[in-house]
Amino acid sequence: MSVRIWLTLLILVCMQAAALADDVASEEARHLSNIRQVTTDFSRAGEGYFSPDDKSIVYQAYPSGYPFYQIYVQALDGGEPKKLSPGRGRTTCAYFTPDGKKILFASAHTHPDMDKLEADAKAEQASGAKRRYQWDFDPYMELYVCNPDGSGMQQLTDSPGYDAEGSYSADGKQIVFTSTRDGDPDLYIMDADGKNVRQLTNVPGYDGGPFFSPDGKWVIFRSDRQQEHMLQLYAISVDGKHEVQLTDDLNTVNWAPYFHPSGKKIIWTRADYARGPQGANFDLWTMDIASTDTTFTGGEVERITFQEKADVLPVFSNDGKKLMWTSSRGADGTSQLWIADWMGK
Repeated sequence: MSVRIWLTLLILVCMQAAALADDVASEEARHLSNIRQVTTDFSRAGEGYFSPDDKSIVYQAYPSGYPFYQIYVQALDGGEPKKLSPGRGRTTCAYFTPDGKKILFASAHTHPDMDKLEADAKAEQASGAKRRYQWDFDPYMELYVCNPDGSGMQQLTDSPGYDAEGSYSADGKQIVFTSTRDGDPDLYIMDADGKNVRQLTNVPGYDGGPFFSPDGKWVIFRSDRQQEHMLQLYAISVDGKHEVQLTDDLNTVNWAPYFHPSGKKIIWTRADYARGPQGANFDLWTMDIASTDTTFTGGEVERITFQEKADVLPVFSNDGKKLMWTSSRGADGTSQLWIADWMGK
């Protein structure tokens, strides 16, 4: 091939790539503006949530030289990350109390084989081995609350099996969470102090990632009860009497649903698995919803992100003006937190 032909092909490839990037930006601009990366100090960070005043975020990230996520809080005005979890073992799923005075998170720092777990994980990291992502239902995972500086940690759950994925009702009186205490992962609701635990779902398969609706009448969640690993979205009334399936396509994986503060829309993560997990890419989608005390109905569905890299775990700010999510769209390809101004309703 001559140099001239090679250069011509290279120019054409670059032009096509630029055109594709412009198309992606144009599609995303219908809903998102001022897109920017939030976390930069970690090899991996994600699953962030806003403080009630929308001035800070809490999230999980890998500390330098340590193989398990820890929980960090950070001001959005350029503040430095501050670790608030114990510093050992797996931690996940942090969430502010509605008054902003406490932070809820799950931790397995009491695992009796911690030294071995850390050594094995560090050896795997050092080997450079890459394995397919798989969620760990650590049987020593429990729910805790602490002050925003990490002090005053209190344990809320103490049951055999995994307790995690917790979040608060808007009035701060209740926590919905996932637990394997009955043998498989189901949803439970308890008082904010850990008392009066009651089971909300009891179906074989995984039920998880629950959040209360803004009016406190419903809980949205993800479940693979139809087919293992093929997550679909559901809503259930807080009394457990009414349940609705919101997605029903076993060629897709749907997870991380989250309410817009208006209560009229949810946003979630979706990927097409029709050809299997290889090459499947996660993007953000929204669904209009309408609900009463006894009904919950899904409406128009719309795609929000169009990157070739993964976009997952979306959350709205409390004023509904911003969207934060975890993405590998950055130049280095690592998972980090990103924020954009939300242009939708």
